[in-house]
Amino acid sequence: MKEGHESIFDMSQSYGKQLLWILSSIVIGIVILMFDAKFFPAFAWVIYGGVMIILVGVLFFGSEINASKSWFKIGTFAIQPAEFAKFATSLALARYIVEVKSRSLDLKTRLKPLALIALPMGLIFLQNDTGTALVFSAFVLVLFREGYISGLWLTFGLIAIFLFILTLVVNQYIMIGILAVLTLVGVVIFRKRKRETLQLLGLFAILSVYIFSVDYAFEHFLQPHQQLRIEVLLNEDVDLKGAGYNLNQSKIAIGSGGFWGKGYLKGTQTKFNFVPEQGTDFIFCTIGEEWGFVGSLVLISIYLLFMGRLVVLAERQRSAFSRVFGYSIASILFFHFLINIGMTIGLVPVIGIPLPFFSYGGSSLWGFTLMIFTFLKLDSKRLELL
Repeated sequence: MKEGHESIFDMSQSYGKQLLWILSSIVIGIVILMFDAKFFPAFAWVIYGGVMIILVGVLFFGSEINASKSWFKIGTFAIQPAEFAKFATSLALARYIVEVKSRSLDLKTRLKPLALIALPMGLIFLQNDTGTALVFSAFVLVLFREGYISGLWLTFGLIAIFLFILTLVVNQYIMIGILAVLTLVGVVIFRKRKRETLQLLGLFAILSVYIFSVDYAFEHFLQPHQQLRIEVLLNEDVDLKGAGYNLNQSKIAIGSGGFWGKGYLKGTQTKFNFVPEQGTDFIFCTIGEEWGFVGSLVLISIYLLFMGRLVVLAERQRSAFSRVFGYSIASILFFHFLINIGMTIGLVPVIGIPLPFFSYGGSSLWGFTLMIFTFLKLDSKRLELL
């Protein structure tokens, strides 16, 4: 605590506000456990619709913080409805899958859940909160588990992301040349099988067009600050005092922690505010500097065990609603965990999302509390078909 602010209940300080968020989250968790488990599937559409209306409302009546118009301000406190959209979308997706479980998975049936995900994602993009919007892509893992997306399409998506990044690093003509050689090898191998040969040539044509479109998409679809973040990720020497400052200071802080760390509240990089947003998006730097490699490993292990436990619990549900909801939570947590820690060590671009249950912020804490305690309630009735 800072000098002159010795009380942990000082609401003018971030730690005082966070204590209030924590206490209120405990109350929310207790209230949820008092609900009838059937309430959540019964009112899933109502909750989803209500949250979507609020997301529209924040575009007109919200306040702008850090260039994102995604907050409702109440005195000195601010609420971000986008955090509750994750909970609402998880409920709606689970309800939809339950309703169509006996139908055949035709194209229309497969597209509807994508629309459920795209609606809040689009509204949050309009709020200029790209990081939170991208979290909704985690629901793809849920759709894969439920058979709405095949492993082939998931693989294509990962290849597309890999090629996008690789094309920004390697000259596009060299990329085309590599693809041409690989295609030629494939044609030689399958020269007696006309269908496979045509498929290889078609894939080569599609990937060639995609590679040539990467530069255009990078220049015309990404905003300047998003372009800078990707450039910083791919080239560590880009503007270390400007766009690359956050990542550079983050690496210094984590690296300075060494094996055991400097000790609680003894991290110079974080204590003297060299790392921006160290209480929210870059809180892992504080852990890395103060507790070192050992502390970081312990934290990462706890997250992995927690997410693994969620998957195990989801798999043992008799109710499809509970299973889908459990996988939704695990997927969202995994995305937050992977991106937040990845961006602090330079593995992914800085997109600004909190580390669940660690980063400062009430909206995120409330949102994850809603999801976790709702799943606990559903799991308590796992032998029932909700």
